[in-house]
Amino acid sequence: MTVRRTPGRRPGGPDTRGEILDAARETFAAKGFEGTSLRAVARAAGVDAALVHHYFDGKESLFVEAMALPIDPRVVAERVLDGPVEGIGDRIIGTFLAVWEAPESRVRMKAMLRAAISSEDYAHLIRDAITRLILGPVSSVLDVPDAQLRVSLVASQLMGVVLVRYIIELDPLASATPDEVVARIAPTIQRYLTE
Repeated sequence: MTVRRTPGRRPGGPDTRGEILDAARETFAAKGFEGTSLRAVARAAGVDAALVHHYFDGKESLFVEAMALPIDPRVVAERVLDGPVEGIGDRIIGTFLAVWEAPESRVRMKAMLRAAISSEDYAHLIRDAITRLILGPVSSVLDVPDAQLRVSLVASQLMGVVLVRYIIELDPLASATPDEVVARIAPTIQRYLTE
């Protein structure tokens, strides 16, 4: 007896989720965050778009898993925005350091940073995602005309901390406690955003 295959996309198999993640990595790399849709990922994986929705909550969730991010950028934005604007500098640097201080996530963050520096495509992808998932939400709560520029200045400050503290490991910043770093840098970040 011959089994007839019905038209359309193939149904989910034992490793469909893994195949979707592989297709998502390739699609995000080729098209960037903004240019990637769940339908495009489904096409690349050879599955129905409903199956992608079955496994993943949305494009942001798919991105976080496909890129093996150590922390969900939406969670970062939530933590930063959870409180009055007057304390946002403390929350930004505190949340940022918490991610980088965890040894497991530090290794993955260093790998992401190196990939972004060495690959324009990867840099574009990370830039798109960070802008949409973190910088956009943060700039939207600031009551200033140049909010996006201010948030970009904060990003430059944070990247400087990464370079000096975690990549070059220049003392005394490299050996300072996270609380010391927060106390010294939070006022500068606060000033960028609210003064």
